[in-house]
Amino acid sequence: MSEDHSADIAAISRIAAVPTILEVVCRTTGMGFAAVARVTEDRWIACSVKDDIAFGLKPGGELKIETTICNEIRSSREPVIIDHVAEDAAFCSHHTPAMYGFQSYISMPIILPNGDFFGTLCAIDPRPAALKNPATIGMFKLFAELIAFHLDAHQRIAASEATLLGEREVSELREQFIAVLGHDLRNPLASVDAGARLLLKRQLDDKSREMIGMMQMSITRMARLIDNVLDLARGRLGGGLLLRRRPEEPLTPVLEHVIAELRSANPDRIFETKLTINAPIASDPIRIGQMLSNLLANAVSHGAEGQPIRVDATTLDGVFTLSVANAGDPIPAATRERLFQPFFRASARPHQEGLGLGLFISNEIARAHGGTLDVSSTADETRFTFRMPLA
Repeated sequence: MSEDHSADIAAISRIAAVPTILEVVCRTTGMGFAAVARVTEDRWIACSVKDDIAFGLKPGGELKIETTICNEIRSSREPVIIDHVAEDAAFCSHHTPAMYGFQSYISMPIILPNGDFFGTLCAIDPRPAALKNPATIGMFKLFAELIAFHLDAHQRIAASEATLLGEREVSELREQFIAVLGHDLRNPLASVDAGARLLLKRQLDDKSREMIGMMQMSITRMARLIDNVLDLARGRLGGGLLLRRRPEEPLTPVLEHVIAELRSANPDRIFETKLTINAPIASDPIRIGQMLSNLLANAVSHGAEGQPIRVDATTLDGVFTLSVANAGDPIPAATRERLFQPFFRASARPHQEGLGLGLFISNEIARAHGGTLDVSSTADETRFTFRMPLA
């Protein structure tokens, strides 16, 4: 394999979100194979793969370009969506489905911001699938754009390093790109959300409603990621996090709403809460809710399954205290020192989601309130505790 295409595979492997994207694609469509492929005039190369149907491809594996539909997509730059090959007038006699034995197929072109064609985000399955709907097509388009933006970011950073830009200049370039990325992703994400809501208004069977529900959970997670990315950019590029302190607004309903959201999204986990807030708090309720959401998501990811996640909130002696605790393996001391750094992830569990920004943003929210966010971790429990003055 040429050095250039090895670099393409490496670039895709550096995008932490790609495995999650392929997982979401398979779960929401019910298809068994999904991949990000590099497609050139004479080569089709798998860069990242999720294969639950024993199709047999791994990263670095190739298909003959003339046997693929992606070759046609490279020329047209238009997606191809097939619900059922046998009933599709354009593809029922096409050589590719017959050769590879699939009945459902979707492939979205990955176009870099400079207009270059990189490849495709594609999925296949030997069974038919309902793919020709706004929500599924919008999801693939959003994911293809996300991959393209990440690839462009890596290219920009590599070009900057090649020209010997200083470390600070490279960092600013990366974070400016992150800020633009966060803004530009909001519109396509809103379109996918609107499509999912529209579908829910129609007569659907239980399986379809379940699939749309999973899509909406994915949309919520991606919206949270975008918010965290934008907060990172604001904190790094000047101005810091903005607060709208509203001491007259009760904080308890906000915390209860966040807990209810996490409980609904994780019905197999146990949440125990004790909220005793008896005094007004000069806080930004939305930001405090964002902090609690991040801390709870962290507890769900790293806490011991079957053990409760405990949330405590009190106002005592002029101090507001909010803590989230979970059982599980203790966090090593060396890891605790880096927990609040951006893009740091405490472990690399299979299917672990997120960019490693949740705890960093939570710590920034604590600092913006004039408070602190601390962590203690023993064999009995890991506890994150936020403290801030009431006034």
